[in-house]
Amino acid sequence: MKLSFPHPLVILLIFIFLAGVASYLIPAGKFDRILDEETGRELVVPGSFKAVEQAKPGLADLFLAIPEGVIAGAEIMVLILFIGGAFFIVEKTGALQAGIEALIYRFRNSKALLFYLLGLVFALGGAAISMQEEIIPMVPVFVILASKLRYDLRSIIAITLGSSLVGAAFSPINPFVALLAQKVAEVEPFSGAAFRGAFWLIILLGWITYHRLTGVKPSSDEAAQEFIPSPISGRFGLILLISFGGIGVMAYGITELDWGYNEMSALFFVIGISCGLIAGMGVNGTARTYVQGFGEMIFAGIIVGLARSIYLILEKGAVIDPIIQGLFAPLESLPDALGVAGMFISQALIHIPVPSTSGQAVLTMPLTAPLMDLMQISRQVAVLAYQFPAALMDMVTPTNGGMMAIIAASGISFKDWISYIWKSWLFLLTFALGVTLLGILWFG
Repeated sequence: MKLSFPHPLVILLIFIFLAGVASYLIPAGKFDRILDEETGRELVVPGSFKAVEQAKPGLADLFLAIPEGVIAGAEIMVLILFIGGAFFIVEKTGALQAGIEALIYRFRNSKALLFYLLGLVFALGGAAISMQEEIIPMVPVFVILASKLRYDLRSIIAITLGSSLVGAAFSPINPFVALLAQKVAEVEPFSGAAFRGAFWLIILLGWITYHRLTGVKPSSDEAAQEFIPSPISGRFGLILLISFGGIGVMAYGITELDWGYNEMSALFFVIGISCGLIAGMGVNGTARTYVQGFGEMIFAGIIVGLARSIYLILEKGAVIDPIIQGLFAPLESLPDALGVAGMFISQALIHIPVPSTSGQAVLTMPLTAPLMDLMQISRQVAVLAYQFPAALMDMVTPTNGGMMAIIAASGISFKDWISYIWKSWLFLLTFALGVTLLGILWFG
């Protein structure tokens, strides 16, 4: 019998099982924590690691962690359902396809510009808010775009999701990555912005160029690529304005009004219903289409919840802190470059059991910043050694629910995604490591 690569659901269930096994094999331990009153976050106290009683989850605990993780990710799941339902309605009206066709026709003689604009928009979203889950409902747009442009859908995902993650990794302004890490490490906020910004632009342009060139599908029928789209009607124009304008409103709400998942869900519920009614679907037709949209996105939402389950098991087993202690403790005795490289690799590995970039910053920066002091290296380098690998690992680690949900909604298997992305991702990680080592000289 031919063996096939595991389904995303199976992959996450395997990781849940492995998290349970880790709780038996890794001695439990904890760092003391103090509350930062300004941010409300708990910070690790360096040098406070101690062994604690081993908590060994049974088989029943592993199964219970599955719904617990889904419940813990309920707000994100609801957001996925509501935004997904809204864009499903927009797709069914025909406005989405008409808009994509008009966009492609507009850039028919300069498709390269279209890809650079697309990548830049998503990179700015990543730089500002680490945009991932917000991309999930845009998958239908990517599918149509890939089909019309005759591009590999994986390359479109790389130019959108990938650019967002590159943007987050090299961003000097991301409050969930760079700024949080700088605060915890007691580094001046926004310091080193020019250094990060220069490499942000360089690697982004290289990333988009690579996937623009490698993603094209050969076609012998060139005439089939030429078409004249139908004019966008006033009704279609209004639907597109409301739906894509909603993304702008969401971005404003997140950055200026401190919106959470509930506010975003409410916004896209209104957008979905409005677009259905404008399209003439009627109240019942709009409701039926919205429910169909929910059905299309349920699996993507469950994937996000299952990724949470892995972290919950490791947290209950008290093995996350020992993993961090075991990875960082040996670095103190290494030469500068090797120590920083080891820290970079350790942060990449830590991101597998701790898929939250902000959670990883709070866990690791109180330990790595003093380590930099002992090595007589700027704490800014400790921030780089966390920021780059933590954000870039989101592109490949199956514990990242956002990425797994996007490829699942796209109908791309995890195996196919990794087989496409691994070379460019490995170059990206190597480039980031080189920039981190350069930081030793730059920041002193």
